[in-house]
Formats: sequence, C-alpha cells, structure tokens
Amino acid sequence: MAKGIFVTATGTDVGKTYVSGLIVKKMRELGKNCGYYKPALSGAMCINGHLIPGDCVSVLTTAGIEKAPSDVVSYIFEQAVSPHLASEINNVPIKLDKIQNDFSMIKSLFDYVVVEGAGGIVCPFNLQDNLLLPDVIKALNLDIIIVASAELGTINSTVLTYEYAKNAGINTVGIILNNYDENSEMQRDNKKCIELLTKIPVIATVAQNDTSLSIEKDMILNLFKEI
Repeated sequence: MAKGIFVTATGTDVGKTYVSGLIVKKMRELGKNCGYYKPALSGAMCINGHLIPGDCVSVLTTAGIEKAPSDVVSYIFEQAVSPHLASEINNVPIKLDKIQNDFSMIKSLFDYVVVEGAGGIVCPFNLQDNLLLPDVIKALNLDIIIVASAELGTINSTVLTYEYAKNAGINTVGIILNNYDENSEMQRDNKKCIELLTKIPVIATVAQNDTSLSIEKDMILNLFKEI
C-alpha cells in the first residue's frame, strides 16, 4: 500500500513547488520510490500550442524523475488565475472523481507520493460543485504539510492556515519555513511563535537557493500516511 502527504501553503508563491521538489528529492535519495502529483495547475506555459505545467517540470527535474510532466497533473490551464476561474474560462470543470482516479493511477506506480496543492488552503476548484482544496485533501485521505514564508507576517498567515485546516478536519503533521535566514532574530522568533501557537513542529527550514532538504530520515518517513 502506498503512502502519501499533501503539501499546501499559506498562499500563492510561498514556495510549495520548490519545497515539494526538495521533499521528493530527499525521499529518492533515501532510496524510496517516491513520486509526485498535482490535481490542478493554472498559469501553464504555452509552447507551440502545447501547455507545459511548469510546477510539474520543476519538481520532476529536481527529483530526477523521468516522466512526462503532463502525466502527473489532472487539469492544466494557461490562465494564471485561481483553478476554478481558469476552468470556467476554458469550460473544463474540475471534477473530484477524475482527481481521485488519476491519483489512484499515480499510487500504483510509486510507494510514496507527494501531492502539491494550488494556492492556499481555501483555493476553490469548482464553485458549482462547492469543491474547495480541503475537499480534495480529504477525498485523497491525506495529512498536510504547510509551507510558509519565514518573513514578516508569517505568524498570522501560518496560524490562520493551520486553524482553517483543523476546523475542516484536516491533520497537519508539520510546517516548513521557506526563505529562512538563521541569522535573522525576527525569523528565529517567527519559528518559535508558530510552534508555540499551533503546537505543530517546524520540521525543516529552507534557505534561499537550498538544493537539499535538511531533515532526519525517520522524521520525513513518518510524515507519510498509508492511503
């Protein structure tokens, strides 16, 4: 049976993709057959009439997985807007059953799977069906890691993300701070405050341009849940 973890963030452009790539890379360095999946991606590049899911390209390249980027994402849209709006513009509604079926296929290929969300925890996928990101997370039966900025304002956004997930019935197993500067007193205090207020550990910090994730083997393996 495969194991999985869902990576969400406190907002857009916080570093979900970057951190997801480092997690998959770390798992594969540990000798684990770890893959990657993204339910929906908007803001894809269009090259010669073909949509290129940049997030998927980035993660697969970082992790050294030789697989077509379009094979690890269910919905690809060119417009750099929320997935629900991109789907409406293209008249391609995002459906939960397709996401579940595609995820099942990915699970059959890997022992571990890192699933990356879109935007923040409240990201809408299909407002006609009242489908939000938490519905996808729960349908895939996954716990979450929250990726947060280490910079000013992160205490508020991280605690709010954690509390929203908790109220939605989603279990958070760890927080990762991106763009972390160990020499910054403010950022060290941000880390301490986030752990104090959420009671969730900051399992790793990622400095700018880090190419590997510094985390103990047992800790990263324990993040993954049987699915």
